[in-house]
Amino acid sequence: MIDDRWVSVDEIRDYLGVTRDTIYKWISEKNMPAHRIGRLWKFKKGEVDDWIRSGGAGADQ
Repeated sequence: MIDDRWVSVDEIRDYLGVTRDTIYKWISEKNMPAHRIGRLWKFKKGEVDDWIRSGGAGADQ
């Protein structure tokens, strides 16, 4: 079964093995797929995986 639930900043940080600061930088500077729900950022792992595969987290963007 595919895990299609919304995940938090801390969960996506752990999943990707990066810092919270990196996640927020990617949201603001590299158009990381994130959805604001109230004050919180939420993510779909599949969207983030696709974004990474397409080079979204690349250093030259």
